[in-house]
Amino acid sequence: MTKIAVLVSGGGTNLQALIDAWKSGGLGGGELSLVISSKPDVYALERAKKAGIKSVTIERKKFASPEDFDAAICAALSEENIALVVLAGFLSVLGTQVLKKYENRIINVHPALIPSFCGKGFYGLHVHEAVLNKGVKITGATIHLVNEEIDGGKIILQKAVEVLPDDTPESLQQRVMREAEWIILPKAVEMFCKGEIKI
Repeated sequence: MTKIAVLVSGGGTNLQALIDAWKSGGLGGGELSLVISSKPDVYALERAKKAGIKSVTIERKKFASPEDFDAAICAALSEENIALVVLAGFLSVLGTQVLKKYENRIINVHPALIPSFCGKGFYGLHVHEAVLNKGVKITGATIHLVNEEIDGGKIILQKAVEVLPDDTPESLQQRVMREAEWIILPKAVEMFCKGEIKI
């Protein structure tokens, strides 16, 4: 069985999509074993509790250096024998220690069609604001492997979503989650657990 950790920083809607898939027999035999939050008191932790998943909070500001923060995440992952790390709205950048130890075993969901609207500063609502400011007609979501380059890893899955004329960043964000992220994230996890992602 593939043990999965989900790293979160907020409400945990993508975590919920994974929980729903897991509870209905999806995820290709993978098991949601751990939720790590970079912030205390976020709703994602409540979702983990309701689903019976172990959770820990590891706050960046409580560590003297990024390396110490990275080491704490590594230790938490090692303790649970995690095989796959899923970044689901995790707003801290992972350091070299985690990236090396879990090379080709960390996936991220990005709320746009990479290579558009990605890289430093493109996260959360900022992405959808940029999409609307540019006037593009199609956006979507991307699941990719994580490496040292922000949003630079190999693309696993993408799904397009139409931009509507009266969209706000908030309405677009909701639709991208509903029509793309919540569909392709569980699918990518299932592919990983079934050994279908070719590196």
